[in-house]
Amino acid sequence: MEKIKSIEGVELFEKRILIRVDFNIALDSNQKITDDTRINAALPTIKYLLKHECRLILCSHLGRPKGKRNSKLSLKPVAADLATKIGRPVIFLNDCKGDGVKEAVQLMKAGSIILLENLRFHPGEEQNDTDFSRELADLGDIYVNDAFGVSHRAHASINKVPTLMPVKVAGYLLEKEIHYLGEKTRNPKRPYVVIFGGAKVSDKIKVINSFLQKADTILIGGAMAYTFKRAIGKNIGNSPWEADKIEIAEIIMKKADKVGIKFLLPIDNIVTDTLNFEEQEVGEIDTAIDDIPDGWEGVDIGPKSINLFSTEIANASTILWNGPMGIFEIDACNNGTFQIAKAISLNKNATSIIGGGDSAKAINQSGYADEVSFISTGGGAALEFLEGKVMPGLSVLDRMQ
Repeated sequence: MEKIKSIEGVELFEKRILIRVDFNIALDSNQKITDDTRINAALPTIKYLLKHECRLILCSHLGRPKGKRNSKLSLKPVAADLATKIGRPVIFLNDCKGDGVKEAVQLMKAGSIILLENLRFHPGEEQNDTDFSRELADLGDIYVNDAFGVSHRAHASINKVPTLMPVKVAGYLLEKEIHYLGEKTRNPKRPYVVIFGGAKVSDKIKVINSFLQKADTILIGGAMAYTFKRAIGKNIGNSPWEADKIEIAEIIMKKADKVGIKFLLPIDNIVTDTLNFEEQEVGEIDTAIDDIPDGWEGVDIGPKSINLFSTEIANASTILWNGPMGIFEIDACNNGTFQIAKAISLNKNATSIIGGGDSAKAINQSGYADEVSFISTGGGAALEFLEGKVMPGLSVLDRMQ
């Protein structure tokens, strides 16, 4: 893959910079920010551009307003938070297109910042509409993509806007994502241990297959493990599994065996006789060795599996983790996920990459987020990138000569 041009490779002084950031952050019922991870992730790019006296126009989506205004999904709270973080005013505009927006941008002085309202308040964003894209493109001289988490979407601000601008480059966050999810996983230091968890085998079939050519060890946890265990004839009780993916699970395990990759499933599980995810409640809790009895459901990996997986992690030189080991949102079921996070954090000699989505939430909750090499801001984007798919937001950016 040709190297994408960076913000450091273009003339920036006093230019109007249209930055696509990912401020799709969590808000509570009072529109208070409850997780500012994505805002913090954008700060290095924003601060670098401000040093060059640029005029910054930031754009993002928030939630799924489906092309209509929704005051609960306004980006206004982000403007105040960002202003505090960078120590200068952030002008918030209540739209992302129209005469008012154009006029505000024309009046900008060097070093000033505008945050546009939620792009998805207009249907043209998700429709990748040309007219909507043109209005956004006309606001800037240079386009910067620093929103890896949505770069797998063929949306206007990600895919079409950059094609309408003379210069389109990557911000620091995007560069970092490509470095760790790309270079570090394509040419890893070995042993290379990859950990997959989460709910469904179907979500990760392609990425698991791709790692059969790359990894030394693959560890499988989470609900997806029960489909693999069923495929080798184990009793999984009432645990969730995908009947139509049994054959694929068998093929994956045969491939792993053929190429000499360790492919490890849990050898014990934390189980419950009742699970109510919506109420965050479980019934009686027990540990099942190997097979899970009828009437019981697996909700986490057990202590023997934690030890087995942690030993592999301790010996690794490169670690990639995508997907929790159990229902970490419930206290009674989070130990496996948090212990894997701890094991990764304890291996100070390894490059450790957390593949976004629930894995990022889990390692943040575990308290070990500061002790890993890199946490991706992308969930679905990280998976698609690891699969080797062409990303609509990356394919349109300028390449190094």
